[in-house]
Parts: sequence; C-alpha cells; structure tokens
Amino acid sequence: MTETLLDDADDGTGEDALSFFEALDQPAPNLEDEAEVQSLAMFEGDTGTLYPEQRRCLHALLKQRYISADRHPEQWATLVADQDLIKSRLNDLYLELHIDREYQVAFKRQARTETGDRLPSLLNDLAHQKEETIVMIHLRQRFFAQRQENDDAVFVDRQSLLDEVASQRPEHATDRAMDQKRADKAIENLNTAGVILKTGDPDRFRISPIIEVLMPIEKLRALLAWFMAQNGTDAGAHIDIVLDADGGPGQLFEMEESE
Repeated sequence: MTETLLDDADDGTGEDALSFFEALDQPAPNLEDEAEVQSLAMFEGDTGTLYPEQRRCLHALLKQRYISADRHPEQWATLVADQDLIKSRLNDLYLELHIDREYQVAFKRQARTETGDRLPSLLNDLAHQKEETIVMIHLRQRFFAQRQENDDAVFVDRQSLLDEVASQRPEHATDRAMDQKRADKAIENLNTAGVILKTGDPDRFRISPIIEVLMPIEKLRALLAWFMAQNGTDAGAHIDIVLDADGGPGQLFEMEESE
C-alpha cells in the first residue's frame, strides 16, 4: 500500500500559523496615546498637538508685545517649562523668542538670516515719534536710577513726562497745543505698548522692566549721543529708539502686529 504524505504548504495552515505567531510579536497599539491625541482637539478638525496651556502661551506671545511673570503668570510658567517647544513654533513663523529671566519678561522679534536678509514677516515695523523717544529715554534713566536704590517697583507721574518732552522742545517750535497733543499721544502709546502700566491713579504709572531689556545701558548711551546731535531736527520727525550698526536709529519694539 502506498502512503501519501500531505505537504503543510498545500493547505496554507503553515503560513497561517507563522503569521499568527509573528502577529503576537508585534507591539500592541497604544490606546492611551491615541486617546491623548484625541483629547488635545479643542474644535472639530483640530489636529494641533499642543496642550491648551501651551496654546495659550503661544497665543499670548503672538498677540502681546511681550509677556511677563507679573502680568501673565500662567503663560510665563508655561513658557519657562516648555521654552524649546514654544520657541520652535515661533521659529516656524520666522520669529525669534527673547527671554530675560532676571526681569522675567519675554517677547518675539523678527528673525533674520545670518547675512542679515529679511525673511517673510507677519509683523509690521514700528517707528516712534520724537516725543515717544524722549519719554522712553526718561523712563529708562529713571528706571535705572531707582533700581540702583533697590526699589522693586519704579513709578513715574504723567506731568514729569510732559515736562521732559517740553524741555526738549526746539526754540522754533511755537505750536504749543500741537506739542501737548503729541506728548499726550506718546504717553498713551507707551501705555498701550506696556512700557508704562496703569495704577489706581490715572496720572501715575509703573515703569515696566521691559524698558531695560529693550534698551540696555549701552544702547541708551548711544541713543543719547545721537539724539543730542540731532536735537535741531523737526519735532515731528520719526526717530526710532535703537541704533543700527551705521550709527543711525533702529527700533525699540522691532516689530508690531499687523491688523
């Protein structure tokens, strides 16, 4: 009698068994990771990968001229914890992140290539009127002087700012009403920018530490020298706050948000 041997490969049972055991060796799907990704969605179709607090921090940096520990404690804490991640998201938009841990302030600025070439920007250049420049120089000097006296908070009165602008008025400037209006506008703009902060008294402001971060002492000295040399220019001329490499003016807030 002839015996017939059955080949396992003929009926496929060998391959099925092999596939079964290979499948057992594969890692199981991480359902927790999938659920976490789904939980990050805050609206229909949301594929963002940032946690809500990280999104709020990034949003504040994009919307505000700067954030600080005292004015934005939640966003500041998130930024300190997730600095590299937030910085990366800003870099994707051609923006740099500047953080000063001593004064606990942070702000964005337009990135440039190593050769100084401009990159695509979401922001607009912000120029300062002469009156704003005068006020900021005064604020920077007062902030520095009071900090040397170990004052934690530095305050300034509206009238002292108006007097400082008036003291710098050229002799040929005779339209006092227009000069007053420009000075008031300068104070309003710097309050909106967060350089001076409102207090319970509408005519008294607290100077934000951002003034020292944006205008370090070497830039202040260079600006003072440049401003004194240019003091005979028209009072309505635009004068930016930070000097460029060629000795001309640059900008305090390098960029400002587009509408």
